[in-house]
Amino acid sequence: MEGDDCEFHYGEGPNEAQDSDFPIEERSRLQEMLFLLGLETYQTQKLSLQDALQISSDSMKNWAPQTPKDLPWNFLRKLQALNAEARNTTMVLDLPLDTRPVEKESQMEEEIIYWDTAEDISADIYSFSELPTPDTPVNPLDLLCALLLSSDSFLQQEIVSKMSLCQFALPLILPDPENHYHTFLLWAMRGTVRTWGSQPPRVVGSFREDSMVLSRAPAFAFVRMEVSSNSKSQLLNDVLSPSHRQQDCFWHRDLNLGTNPREIADGLVEISWFLPSGREDLDIFPEPMAFLNLRGDIGSHWLQFKLLTEISSAIFILTDNISKKEYKLLSSMKGSATKYYFILSPYRGKRNTNLRFLNRLIPVLKMDHSHVLVKVSSTDSVGFVRRVRAIVAHVTRSPCRRVSVEDMANAARKLGLKVDEDCEECQRAKDRMERITRKIKDLDAYRRDELRLQGELWRKAAQVEKELCQIQWASDPPEKYRAELRHRLLELRMQQNDHDPSWGVQEFISGISSPSLGEKQYFLKWMEWGLARVAQPRPRPSPEMIFTLRPKHCGAVDFSEPFWPEPLGVEHFLREMGQFYEAESCLVEAGKLPAGQRRFAHFPGLALELLLKGLPLELIDGNTLSPPLRWVTGLLKELHVRLERRSRLVVLSALGMPGTGKSTLLNTMFGLRFVTGRGRGPRGAFMQLIKVAESFSQDLGCDHILVIDSGGLIAGVRTEAGERFEREASLATLIMGLSNVTVVSLAETRNIPPAILHAFLRLEKTGHMPNYQFVYQNLHDVSALGSKPRERRQLLDQPSDVGRATVQMEKQGDGIQTLADLAFWDPEKQHIWHIPGLWHGVPPMAAVNLAYSEAIFELKRCLLENIRNGLSNQNKNIQQLIELVRRL
Repeated sequence: MEGDDCEFHYGEGPNEAQDSDFPIEERSRLQEMLFLLGLETYQTQKLSLQDALQISSDSMKNWAPQTPKDLPWNFLRKLQALNAEARNTTMVLDLPLDTRPVEKESQMEEEIIYWDTAEDISADIYSFSELPTPDTPVNPLDLLCALLLSSDSFLQQEIVSKMSLCQFALPLILPDPENHYHTFLLWAMRGTVRTWGSQPPRVVGSFREDSMVLSRAPAFAFVRMEVSSNSKSQLLNDVLSPSHRQQDCFWHRDLNLGTNPREIADGLVEISWFLPSGREDLDIFPEPMAFLNLRGDIGSHWLQFKLLTEISSAIFILTDNISKKEYKLLSSMKGSATKYYFILSPYRGKRNTNLRFLNRLIPVLKMDHSHVLVKVSSTDSVGFVRRVRAIVAHVTRSPCRRVSVEDMANAARKLGLKVDEDCEECQRAKDRMERITRKIKDLDAYRRDELRLQGELWRKAAQVEKELCQIQWASDPPEKYRAELRHRLLELRMQQNDHDPSWGVQEFISGISSPSLGEKQYFLKWMEWGLARVAQPRPRPSPEMIFTLRPKHCGAVDFSEPFWPEPLGVEHFLREMGQFYEAESCLVEAGKLPAGQRRFAHFPGLALELLLKGLPLELIDGNTLSPPLRWVTGLLKELHVRLERRSRLVVLSALGMPGTGKSTLLNTMFGLRFVTGRGRGPRGAFMQLIKVAESFSQDLGCDHILVIDSGGLIAGVRTEAGERFEREASLATLIMGLSNVTVVSLAETRNIPPAILHAFLRLEKTGHMPNYQFVYQNLHDVSALGSKPRERRQLLDQPSDVGRATVQMEKQGDGIQTLADLAFWDPEKQHIWHIPGLWHGVPPMAAVNLAYSEAIFELKRCLLENIRNGLSNQNKNIQQLIELVRRL
């Protein structure tokens, strides 16, 4: 398998000699768990992101797992949908209640058992638990570990990224319960990007956005020594949560399934961050802080504990008893620069023993009596949490180490932990990225000198092609003028073709041409992050300022500059390849270049490989606002050849103003990778391909779904009002004309972009009308108008100023005053959806709103039902789509 040197395989050694009394080799705990969950087949051929995201019949069901083998897929689907209950995944068992397993009375988060034996007897309490059976609920941490061990690097990264969005604690060290060769998940964490505020906030630049792998912060670790009556994870949640709302970043025993014994997850280290919002009245701490949680006893997981002592500013040790054995363990940390705090809940009769060994530890660990906290059942929990927070704040006010996840990985390597990023494919891809980005000193100069085909020649060629398109449909086109335009276009394309790809573009092409699929995927990811790092820092205004800039009517405010200049991204290198292909194809069509002398005919095939692996490809660039026709058709032709018999397509598009949440909606609905956040990404229209499972394709009526996100095309470029409107209307017509289904994303009840309404009126004349759904997204307020049918009816009947303006421009609508007056409107169908706000509370520490996930699922189910029932335009094959692109 390509990329095998990046994988770590379990249980592949030679079988031991089998005793005649035991003909079948006994499975280990890990193997037993993988077998129970149906993941044993993914230990050699790892589960990929494409496997996890394909559309199946289950995509339309809000189903509960019936067997343990359903659990991984149910977890992945909920996580993809940002469902905050993803960790609550459990089975629906068909057993009578009295035959189901009875929960043990003494089970707690850490499976507490008090031993009456001598202090020097060591026992692993987890070895006494029974192996799981199909009727035993699986601990969510075991499910997570099993799924990560069965996933390739890119699915691992997606899982961690979605967990971050759900505000779940993230896996940092993945245990190997068989070989004790644990893995530090640096690569899996690479995609975790967060935004936070500073105090006091400024008008512009008060928010910082950065990779959590690179950002340095004080780290605080919470660990358990032997047994503890106090829940370590619950305490962490209390410390991280605002006083008015509990947030369960870390899984703990009081949650559903929290008391089920862990089978393979002991030794797992999790990480979560507190990130300030910039508001003193809401923030628990004034700066970012990392919190780490070791699952299991430090005596059994000494390597992980040793790492925590080297990266943490302070460690909180929860225990009930400190005996001679614990004293020996901790006294070995003499000379450590980390501060140590004990949280005790003394077991009856052990008070004097605890005090004796604590007094001996105090000078060894450089502690004083303020470092010892006692929490028993009568302790005021709120006051205790305040005290822990005060200790954390005190540590950060004094000189303390600040570490990034990269720093943690370096410390892990020195201790002998495996780091997932150290595989050869990943490092070769990183080296190539650094060779490219090292030469980028000034973005404007790099665009001019290295991306030569995206300069003035490109803009002039796009303008000429636009004029050619316009006169093509004229009733009496002037043939002389058309010939003149063709000649001008040919000259421009010849000038483009005289160039050779620059060194940086050639290196990029070599990177995506790698025979190793894994190295190719690593390279693209590294390029995304590398280009983001070399881009000049961009100020990010506060949410309050964004709100004041929100336009009252479409097009009133332009968000393109100066706050969000377009960054340099992978799409610019692919666009350069597209222009080389466009210029060469134009010359071949005109007979100016023999087909046998083509140098760039293989470029669409290279780009297609990226599309098939989940990379969004540019359909329309946001600068010239023109689709590269030959490049797009070349891509579609390659796609037709590659898919062969499975080439039936449904095209689903999303249109709307920038910042209305349409990219987040598509990503949440289908697990896609469109760039989110106003101004963070390119302004063009991008497409991604979703595979439909073969078992479901006949029922759904298609083999793939091509999803188009319009990005910032609508009211997102700085041109004259008339020209901008015409371009936006043409592009909206093109995208909707290609689509079977169109989702129109609205930010306000009357904020319907005139270009989109204009496109509806144009398409109404042609008879090509996609199935459409208007989605009203309230991104800031959970409670908003429009969720009830009567309110939706009011929304339809509200006079729309932009609707009237558009109709006037069409010169056809004196009688049209509202959306409901349009001929294509069918009030009996569910055309308007209300999607609640994404967050509960104030980001960045706000929890995901469960109602958002549920509403997105219902919309997805409706869209798939419409496709299956033929309510959308007739599904296309790729050849028909190519012809439609040419005509539109």
